[in-house]
Amino acid sequence: MDQQTLIPHLFRTEFGKITAVLGKYLGIEHLETAEDIASETFLAAMETWPYKGLPENPTAWLYAVAKNKAYNYIKRHQLFSGKITAQINSEAPVTGEWDIDLSTENISDSQLQMMFAICNPVIPAESQIGLALRILCGFGIQEIAEAFLSNKETINKRLFRAKEKIREEKISIEIPGPAEIDERLENVLTTLYLLFSEGYYSVSQNQVIRKDLCFEAIRLCLMLIENKNTDKPAVNALLALMYFQASRLDARTDKNGEMILYDDQDATLWNIDLVGKGGYFLNRAASGDKLSKYHLEATIAYWSTQKADTPEKWEAVLQLYNRLLQIEYSHIAALNRTYALSKANGKAEAIIEAEKLKLTNNHFYYVLLGELYTDVDNEQAKSNLKKALSIAKTETDKQTIRKKIERLK
Repeated sequence: MDQQTLIPHLFRTEFGKITAVLGKYLGIEHLETAEDIASETFLAAMETWPYKGLPENPTAWLYAVAKNKAYNYIKRHQLFSGKITAQINSEAPVTGEWDIDLSTENISDSQLQMMFAICNPVIPAESQIGLALRILCGFGIQEIAEAFLSNKETINKRLFRAKEKIREEKISIEIPGPAEIDERLENVLTTLYLLFSEGYYSVSQNQVIRKDLCFEAIRLCLMLIENKNTDKPAVNALLALMYFQASRLDARTDKNGEMILYDDQDATLWNIDLVGKGGYFLNRAASGDKLSKYHLEATIAYWSTQKADTPEKWEAVLQLYNRLLQIEYSHIAALNRTYALSKANGKAEAIIEAEKLKLTNNHFYYVLLGELYTDVDNEQAKSNLKKALSIAKTETDKQTIRKKIERLK
């Protein structure tokens, strides 16, 4: 890997690690300082490596520079007093409990603890995702702005307010105790679910699928699995869901970046290895006595990896959606349930159920009606697709709808 690609790659993989460790070391109130030091570290690499050449171990070089910059900051601002200040002011290397520990184990622990801090329920959901993308995943402000169909100024303000809230509430960087772990974990899972969903169907103007977001969500979920305090059935179910969905990513768009609908996907492009991982974690999720929405969605996603278009498959999916809507109602689940109903019981019954939903501000609603009316009443199908086209937000969605209309002609 050459220098032009190595630094962006390391920024994506190491920025969040450095920020999490420094944020924990300096204290949550100095989170922005931790980000600044991490950014300055990569700036130093950009200024140094082209002239002096790549260091033997680029990651170790980054960690050493980040440590020195953190110690210099502490010295300049007298952030701590007593023993730590004396050690930093001496010529000897900082050791013992005051050393900034960038070991693999401490990085993992720090990122996991930071995850709970930024997914605190006092912070708005969209800000939690923004902080996760920035602090844990190393995304730039422009990338986050694109993911939210926003601009850099708005995202900067949103993240600033979220960090202010963290300071005001004195949120600590730690894994909650046994008494509150399940409640807090639920909020973390919601953030990871939304992060994956944004990648799986991105509202970004540039691309409809953001694989990087999907696999960052998977990476963070794996961190929860690897810690005995957070290795819970619901976490395993969510990871299974992510793997099943990720297994079809390569088949969901064509060479022009346009969406390929499920029925038209080339199953040979589905990633069997990821399907296997999904099955492994879904099996692990079977322990315990609580059925979460992630268990149901993961099982539905499993059926989506089975190409056979049989009545038994769609009846199973329909019943899973029925249970899911009882646990947590959502418009998307209701639309998907109606599609499964059409496959299991026929279009006539599904049309009646679909029209009861009246989701008139949702272009997917009209796309579904267009699909259901196709070959039943093609004029009605065309009318619904035109309504969908008028309110669709992304060019990719509009192109997909136009193709459906053309087929009807």
